[in-house]
Parts: sequence; structure tokens; C-alpha cells
Amino acid sequence: MFTNDNDRLIYEEELAPRLPEKIFDAHVHIWSKADFPADFHFHEKSCNNRFGGEFTMAMWRSIVAELLPRQECHLNCFGMPNDAADRDKLPEGALPGDFINVLVSPADPAELVEERIVRSGSTGVKPYLNYGAAFYHKPANDVEIKDMLTPSQLAMLDRRKLAVTLHIPRSGRFADKLNQRQMIELCDKYPNIRFVFAHIGRAYFMKNIYESNLDEFVKYPNAYFDTAMINHEGILKYTFDHFPAERVLFGSDAPISFLRGKSVEINNQYAYLMGEDYAVGTSIVDTENAVKFTTFFYEQLRAIINVTPKEHLADVLYNNAQRVFLR
Repeated sequence: MFTNDNDRLIYEEELAPRLPEKIFDAHVHIWSKADFPADFHFHEKSCNNRFGGEFTMAMWRSIVAELLPRQECHLNCFGMPNDAADRDKLPEGALPGDFINVLVSPADPAELVEERIVRSGSTGVKPYLNYGAAFYHKPANDVEIKDMLTPSQLAMLDRRKLAVTLHIPRSGRFADKLNQRQMIELCDKYPNIRFVFAHIGRAYFMKNIYESNLDEFVKYPNAYFDTAMINHEGILKYTFDHFPAERVLFGSDAPISFLRGKSVEINNQYAYLMGEDYAVGTSIVDTENAVKFTTFFYEQLRAIINVTPKEHLADVLYNNAQRVFLR
């Protein structure tokens, strides 16, 4: 059993009465040990060790069946964006209603990326800043959005009318002016690509989203945001107040979201309060087990249920993703 008595009470009292019948998680990492060299190991405290160093589709289905026993659940998934992972290996076990994205590095020729997309039936790609750092020999904090996808890759994705789930770089995240400019440039130059900016532009605390240019994205119909690892009701409310709910997608960032904890804002910063001794960003671990935690997954759903305009809850939790990935 993955859930405990407290989880089951939260589900029965808070979630089940308010959740729609279908849930779509737009941001899940699925990978197996076979995607990595035989001698590869994550560092000891890595949250990627929580489920034995891999997280397969079968694991996801099993846990989701416990967490959301009355919902029909589907996902959009990509592999683990680690430099050691084989990007030619794609998540296995997708069922009708599920979608797969290809991991992509600027080192990958557009033709190779396209071949992987065609072979797997993928609906988009997932770049990541560490790939740009490795390819351009830059420190991770110096990577720009334009370093993450090449012009030829973007031209191919635009031609094929696919999706890009983009975890933006740089320490300023959504408040960074260079990020803001390059995000808008992508939406403007490649109108056939649906850009899903992950983690609401990584705006995990209010000052960051106050200093974003979220309002500018309203006029770009190909701009979307997913909510992965956001359980801050203020961030979500600001998003719905300034951006169409029809273009916000629920994403959890599983398997990280299946750990026990909650992210909190502290003095214009954010930290993860952890009920398990794993490293997730800036973590504060409850080593004395003083707090009874549920999962990040449930904390995210709590916040979304509380803040999403009621008439759009089914859209955010299911329907919007169909418009992005069902092509």
C-alpha cells in the first residue's frame, strides 16, 4: 500500500467530492534503469531513489490508482532528463489517452529528433537546461532559453505542430527579463508550437510572479502553463486572475510529487518541507517526524480545487491537456 489512513481520509473528505471523473497529469517523468548505463547511480539523497532508482509506467498506474481510486487517470510523460540517460529510450507502457514526449538536447540533429517522434508517436518534446549547459559548455545558471532548442529543431516542431514542455532556466526564473523576452519570442516566431511553460514559469513565490510578464502571454494562443509542484494558492490565484484558465494544465512532476511534503514561501523564497529524507531543491527535512505529511500530489490538488474557478476545474484537470496533446 502506498497511501496511509491520513491520505485516505483527505481523499474521502476533501478531494473525492470535488474532483472531476477524469484527471490528466501533464507533467510526469517515466524511466527505467535500462535507460542508464549499468554502473550509473543517483546520489544517495536523490529523490529519484525513492522508488528504487526508476519510475515505470506500471509504478505510476499503481500509485495513482491508490491516490485517486474513483478517477480515470491519464498522463503526458517524458524520461528523466539526466546527462547519463539514453535519449533514444522512450517511456513504455502508454495506453490510449496517454501521451509521450521525447527528451531533446541541442546536440540532437532535428532529423534524429523527428525520427524519434515518428517512431514513438510522440506529441512533443521536453528540453532541459543541463543539456544546453553540456552542449555549449556553460555553467547551468548561464543557460538561456535559446540554448535549449536549436532553430532547426524549432522549425521542425512548428512544421509538425507539436508541443514543447519548457522548464525555463536562470536563477530569476519567471522574473528574469531575458527569460520573459525569449519566452514571448518563441510564442511569436513559432505559432504552431504549443509551448507549455512548466511550473508556471517556476514562479514558486509571490514576488517572482508579481515581477513576471504573465499578462503578455494572454494574446498568444499557443502559450500554456502547467502547475507542476505548485501548491501555493496565491500563485495559482494570481495565474487565474491574469491568464485564461483554458490554457492552464494540471501537472504534478511525479514521481517527486509522490513524496511526502509541502512547498512553502519563506521571505520571498521557497523551500520544500520534507517528510522523507530526500533532497528536493532547497529542502528542510522533518527528521523528528513531528509533522504528519501527505503527498505533494495531494497538496497540489488541494490548492487547485480551492482556487480554480469552479466552471474551469474540469478543464484544468483534464480537458485543456487534450487540446494541447491530442493531435
